[in-house]
Amino acid sequence: MTDAPKLFTPLALRGIETRNRVVISPMCQYSAHEGHLDDWHLVHLGRFAIGGAGIIFTEATAVQKGGRITHGCAGLWADSQIPGHARLAQFALRHGAIPAIQLGHAGRKASIQRPWFGNGPLDEADFARGDMPWTPVGPSAIPVAEGWPVPHELTLAEIGDLIADFVAATRRAREAGYRIVEIHGAHGYLVHSFLSPLSNRRSDAYGGDLNGRMRLALEIAEAVRAEWPEDLPLFFRTSAVDGAPEGWSLDDTVALARALKEIGVDVIDCSSGGIGGSATAAGGAKRQPGFQVPYADRVRQEAQITTMAVGLITHPVQAEAILTEGRADLVAIAREALVDPQWALHAARDLGHDTDFSTWPEQSGWWLAGREKTADLYDPETP
Repeated sequence: MTDAPKLFTPLALRGIETRNRVVISPMCQYSAHEGHLDDWHLVHLGRFAIGGAGIIFTEATAVQKGGRITHGCAGLWADSQIPGHARLAQFALRHGAIPAIQLGHAGRKASIQRPWFGNGPLDEADFARGDMPWTPVGPSAIPVAEGWPVPHELTLAEIGDLIADFVAATRRAREAGYRIVEIHGAHGYLVHSFLSPLSNRRSDAYGGDLNGRMRLALEIAEAVRAEWPEDLPLFFRTSAVDGAPEGWSLDDTVALARALKEIGVDVIDCSSGGIGGSATAAGGAKRQPGFQVPYADRVRQEAQITTMAVGLITHPVQAEAILTEGRADLVAIAREALVDPQWALHAARDLGHDTDFSTWPEQSGWWLAGREKTADLYDPETP
């Protein structure tokens, strides 16, 4: 019997073990109602569980109502939102996947349009739909870009409230049944905006040098780690580089990863860009297959921490190479999973790991295994 591809070997993270290294990355659906999830989210994420993924992330979930990106974004700032999340988590667990949630705050990028309405600041057309604006917040009164609202600069008391709300959302995530929490520290949202010198011009303990700008991220991580069960892993998503002169750098990310590891963060999820403008992945390296893998590779080697690679990873052979070359420990699939929700199952067959549909859900695997025995009947006739 040949060894399984690295992509289909389990990974132990504290007290859990994934069935493979395939992760479904958080993908906002902009379809929640006052932060509450509904059947759309269950079907959207459930298909990835029966599609064979090892870890499935719920979309970016706001810890405060004002921390939503749009009116349609998910939340976990109230106990009434727990049941919708519990449905997702329990479905994933029943079908062999690890349910995970990304907790965050949109910061300067809060109170904007759903992407299909423009992905910019709310305007008169949005007001007519009932989507009224609220005041975004940030480390400093610096807008995302020209024409965007000026954020309210958070006070020290408000920072304390924010950390407490991260802790409360973490408690709710545990009650909902999630097995992984990820802190969203990327893409220009609140935590990232404190890290970057392009958006953080504070002169107090939460600004200035690298240690000051990292303080909020580290205090949130420490507080979340204390609330999150010891036997469950904690992830942190970072924009490894701002991709702009004088911005956050890969050297900074390595320093942050080392500090997060000391606190008890288990995995660094390496994305990039987003500090300016509406795009979540603006800036950084040229967008091409695996363009962010070097970030995961360097953080893994220099910080000696488990990493996850994400960004235009679309092919099983590509994903397998990232793992076998030791450049990351997990690979995250996003838009490619929208094209093929059963990407993990198809990847297993492509890599020769599953030739008899044994890894497929039994409700469909037995049908397909039976059809395979008579596959010659389905070949198109040749003239």
